Amino acid sequence: MTPRYKFDRLELAGSLGDLGTLLPLAIGMIMINGLSPSGLFFTVGLFYIFSGVYYGITVPVQPMKVIGAYAIATAMSASQIAASGALIGLFLLIIGGTGAMTIIGKYIPTPVVRGVQISTGTLLMAQGVKFMAGSSKFQILRQAAEPYLTLQSLGPLPIGIVIGIIGAVLTLLLLDNKKLPAGLLVVLGGVVLGLVLGTHQGFEKLKLGIYLPKILPFGIPSGADFSFALLILVLPQIPMTLGNAVIANADLSHQYFGEDSKKVTYRALCISMSLANFLSFLVGGMPLCHGAGGLAAHYRFGARTAGSNLMIGLVFVGLAVFLGIHAIPIVYLIPMSVLGVLLIFAGSQLALTIIDMKERKDLFVALVMLGITLASNLAVGFVVGIAIAYALKSEKLTV
Repeated sequence: MTPRYKFDRLELAGSLGDLGTLLPLAIGMIMINGLSPSGLFFTVGLFYIFSGVYYGITVPVQPMKVIGAYAIATAMSASQIAASGALIGLFLLIIGGTGAMTIIGKYIPTPVVRGVQISTGTLLMAQGVKFMAGSSKFQILRQAAEPYLTLQSLGPLPIGIVIGIIGAVLTLLLLDNKKLPAGLLVVLGGVVLGLVLGTHQGFEKLKLGIYLPKILPFGIPSGADFSFALLILVLPQIPMTLGNAVIANADLSHQYFGEDSKKVTYRALCISMSLANFLSFLVGGMPLCHGAGGLAAHYRFGARTAGSNLMIGLVFVGLAVFLGIHAIPIVYLIPMSVLGVLLIFAGSQLALTIIDMKERKDLFVALVMLGITLASNLAVGFVVGIAIAYALKSEKLTV
């Protein structure tokens, strides 16, 4: 049986593995949607800590991507985002608390779970390549491949490509190195690069203090905010949350940790995400979930115990409490291309879960889901995948 907590360089490296997913959406929602940095980082940190303590293993914490991406793309208000967090928290509490999620989970075929995992992994890899190439929405909005570096190119090559290639090579060479973990080296290398070549935007305003999150910093959302959030944000997010953050995450957790993951049930995941989203609503943070991609990232870069949760959780709580809004310049030190490297390797780890599938029909379901996800979104792929999987149970249909 693995120790419940370990605090070594591998756990630290693993704890940093999912920053590529978390930070870009967090920064975007702070800068574009006006979310509270204190509330956002505080919620993320506490969610990491309490998830680790309760489940006793490495547990991921991620933004809800449908809500986050759409909110940033349309510059919607902080009140509408807060309303979405409260609504999805209520939905998860109901289906988790009543046991409905357990019943739902029993009827989701394994090929659909693998389809969610390969689709999510592919999306993460694609986003990682965009970060390296400077073509993500965040970079386009900032009109720079590396918005917080003073150097944008090295000869004919964009600086992000150069940093990304070096980071990827180092990661490949050190991925299984226990003395010099790849994730730790790449992130720390990125921070050093940010210190040397960074614009240091906001550094002149850095001020240590005690910055406790405000309760309901945007007030109580209006009825119109709740209606809008339900139709535009929550309903499209729910299938992705059930497929990726509950079913696929529980499946991957049992693969990685076996008996140690016995507390990772559909019911528990729903309730812990519900509580996190209620807290996020109260302090002006972003909607959060337990994404399978985050678990793959933490595990691939070395996390094996709940110690990784406590370490990264304390980092985020520290940023929130001691720096507040001034935490953003510290986050800017990590180049976007470094986050891209983390995403590529995390995505590949998640997508590789498909290798245990042997039947043509099962592979067909997963690959069709991947195609639909790339053409539309994971929520649609999840729903269509369930329909196809059940249709293919008939012996009259072959692929």
